[in-house]
Amino acid sequence: MNISRPPALRTAFKIRRISSAVVAAVAATGLVTLSACSSSGSAEKAKDGRLDVIASFYPMEFLAKEIGGEHVSVTGLTKPGAEPHDLELTPQQTASLGKAGAIVYLKGLQPAVDAAVKQSGNKHIADTASFTTQEEHGTEVDGHAHTTGDNHSHSESEGGKDPHIWLDPVKYAEAAKGVSKTLAEADPTHKADYEKNTDVLLKRLDELNKKFADGLKNRTSDTFITTHAAFGYLAERYGLTEEAISGLDPEAEPSAARIKELHKLAEDHHVSTVFFETIANPATAKTLAGDLKLRTDVLDPLEGITDKSKGRDYFEVMEANLTALQKALGTK
Repeated sequence: MNISRPPALRTAFKIRRISSAVVAAVAATGLVTLSACSSSGSAEKAKDGRLDVIASFYPMEFLAKEIGGEHVSVTGLTKPGAEPHDLELTPQQTASLGKAGAIVYLKGLQPAVDAAVKQSGNKHIADTASFTTQEEHGTEVDGHAHTTGDNHSHSESEGGKDPHIWLDPVKYAEAAKGVSKTLAEADPTHKADYEKNTDVLLKRLDELNKKFADGLKNRTSDTFITTHAAFGYLAERYGLTEEAISGLDPEAEPSAARIKELHKLAEDHHVSTVFFETIANPATAKTLAGDLKLRTDVLDPLEGITDKSKGRDYFEVMEANLTALQKALGTK
């Protein structure tokens, strides 16, 4: 983090630009600025007649598939098991953005995708970050008396604008509405089906929100420790406190001071479990848990589905996360 920059420009992520070789290769083909849209405003269709949708990583793919249903063909830019924050695009992937019928992504999570989308010339872009509110989160997010998730002050250590909106079912539902509108604009013929599918998805997300709210009542502890600060919005929504070993960047190394602080926090707040992830390196989390003689468990930030995931899709993994939190927080 460059501390000399003004706060508005700070970011917890390591910005990785598309290499000049990639840009040159794509520009040479004349594809970077291609628009996928016809003069009528409707997007061009794939050969099988379905709308060709490109999604940046798993939570965006899930929205596109659930809302688009049989009328879309969804291609993900991030392979299962890959760290999405560090994605670098191939020339072919960059070129495909200009030819897609629609793009679904989350600005601020993947710098390479942000740059490529901006250059794509595509008229049908769903930036899910723009469909809900985002906040500045750091290594600590305290959701007490803040269950609406609005404008709270948090520790700024290793912080920045938090993009992890999909881990709050309410914010994810807001994102879904925006994606539905974009797909309908790209493919007006199937607007009614997109709206119907969205209604089904919104109902399921509302039910999930209620499961979390009810399932996390009557707990003995409010505090949980995670590898990186992905669960800030979830903590705010349900009145919990997230203490992250590192900040928003999953590759950031914690300072000695932060480790010392976590030792005291774990003791003061009766923390029983240190959570690690299926994609990020669990070594630091497991070492901390060993030093404190605490349990370890998986709390999945759902940045991708793999064979190690505790579920086959968004809803199954989120319910597994709820079960893990209930056990860690001592719910009755």
